[in-house]
Amino acid sequence: MPFRVPRVLAHDEIPNVVRAFGIAATNARRAGFDGVEIHGANGFLVDQFLRDGANLRTDEHGGSAENRARFLLAVVDAASDAFGADRVGIRVSPHATADGTTDSAPQTTYRYVAEQLSARQVAYLHLIEPVDTPAPSRVAPLLRSAFSGPLILCGGFDQTSATEAVREGRADAIAFGVGYIANPDLVERLRRGAAWNTPDPTTFYTGGDQGYIDYPFLSSASLRAEPA
Repeated sequence: MPFRVPRVLAHDEIPNVVRAFGIAATNARRAGFDGVEIHGANGFLVDQFLRDGANLRTDEHGGSAENRARFLLAVVDAASDAFGADRVGIRVSPHATADGTTDSAPQTTYRYVAEQLSARQVAYLHLIEPVDTPAPSRVAPLLRSAFSGPLILCGGFDQTSATEAVREGRADAIAFGVGYIANPDLVERLRRGAAWNTPDPTTFYTGGDQGYIDYPFLSSASLRAEPA
């Protein structure tokens, strides 16, 4: 469907948007959620403020890393006021570059963000960093040193690479995205060390049953064959 071309938020609109995040956190708490995760990744609104490839503002929300992080931190504070900082996590994606969400100095930007989140004692920091990211380009070690709370990594991990990352202390936990899309029983497959279904990216988020409810579960026969 046609949609309006997005525009830059007016300065006086920003406080209301921040308040909306706080209201969403309040509603989540009332609904019985255990916590909320602020989506500061993948080119969405928070990410657009955070990175200088998208944020061209000239007010106190643009320019330096400190200014560009101001919106993210205000959102975190609003959610924390509603839910408690220990129930608020944040997801970031320094390596994602779609739609102009790039950053000229990601290590500077994300070190500052990690330090500020650490001071706020949020529940965790969730970093999207593909498992095959070359060592010199990895941001995880930097965030690991700047953030005192739990670090979650996500990005194409399988059971072996996830186990290695946790064992080596590169992360406290691993999140799976595509693995869950293609495997409705991923937890059971991980528990048993079973093979994973092959995902079909052409069906991701396209609507309809294909690629949504038609991936097979482990068969009863394979479950009987697997060791307990």
